[in-house]
Amino acid sequence: MDSRNSTINKNTPRIKTGLKRSGLVQFFKRLGIAAVSAILAFTVVIYLHSGTLWDFSFAGLIQLLYSFLFFFSLFWVQEKISSIVNSTFFQSTLIFIRAFSEFFMVVVSALLLNLLLNHLPILIFYTPDQLDPDGLRIGYVFSAIISLFFYYFVERERSKKRLQAERLRSARLQKESFQAQLESLKNQVNPHFLFNSLNVLGALIHKNPDKAEKFVEKLSDVYRSFLDHSPQMLVPLHKELEIVDAYMYLLDTRFEEALRFEKIIPEEKLSLQLPPGALQMLIENAVKHNTATMRKPLVIKIYTDEKNLVVSNELQLRKEDVPSTKTGLANIQSRYAFYTEEKVQIEKDGNQFTVKLPLLKVETYESSNY
Repeated sequence: MDSRNSTINKNTPRIKTGLKRSGLVQFFKRLGIAAVSAILAFTVVIYLHSGTLWDFSFAGLIQLLYSFLFFFSLFWVQEKISSIVNSTFFQSTLIFIRAFSEFFMVVVSALLLNLLLNHLPILIFYTPDQLDPDGLRIGYVFSAIISLFFYYFVERERSKKRLQAERLRSARLQKESFQAQLESLKNQVNPHFLFNSLNVLGALIHKNPDKAEKFVEKLSDVYRSFLDHSPQMLVPLHKELEIVDAYMYLLDTRFEEALRFEKIIPEEKLSLQLPPGALQMLIENAVKHNTATMRKPLVIKIYTDEKNLVVSNELQLRKEDVPSTKTGLANIQSRYAFYTEEKVQIEKDGNQFTVKLPLLKVETYESSNY
């Protein structure tokens, strides 16, 4: 493998999609906005009620806490409403029905939250006959108005930007995947590969027709796999290994004892996912950039550690220059950047070259077509 391929193209967009980190960022952002909104609203209410800017009494501080819980819950509910309205079901309904449903959900959710987090808690400190009906009505109107303001001027704009970012991310991901598939096809279909494969096939036809027939079947499997997986962004490891087994048969037939594979994959790892063609591309790079002879065979090891699929080989670099686009590893790294913050690890330790591909859990993603 060529270690020069480890440099990531700086122009390639790197979009972080770590679900855990993204969720924490959104949580603390919502927490901060809710705190600021609660303080501002509490200050306005206290000023209108008593002419002061703050109430340091115990009841006042408790009311401030309820106000914070109201805003925090309000922003969370509005985010869910926005997701519902942007769902496929609502997008297929008439515009005025969708708009009315959206308005209705925003107002009703605000009134219910005001009842649960402002009105009912007041009864802890006051009896029903001590409550100010006008103040309660103003509270409900105020909560409905402020809810509509935050939803239409804050949440809607944020949701619009998020959808635009998702569409852009999806377009970039499709472009990256398409480029990777084209790169794999180009590497497989290049004249050198076909020339060597057809030479091997030509010799087998006369010497061993049965083996020649199997060689054609495996060659067909390799090409068919790219067509089968072309729509997919991630594939289970067991599917990738089926392709690689067919590819390794071609290499074994061509190099015979000059090339050896050592593959140890636990069964529990087979359902984990990775970008299609990534493993095959690493094997191809190893063969492309290293010598393999009967006296000094090239050994390629494929195994797993706790979180990664590991491909390792001894460095036996060719003396002659090998034509290379220098995008193979960079392309794999770029595709991984769309799915996870875990990095493709490239290690060169003495005479050993190792690449570790993160294995992704299927439940982390909507589907392998994500």
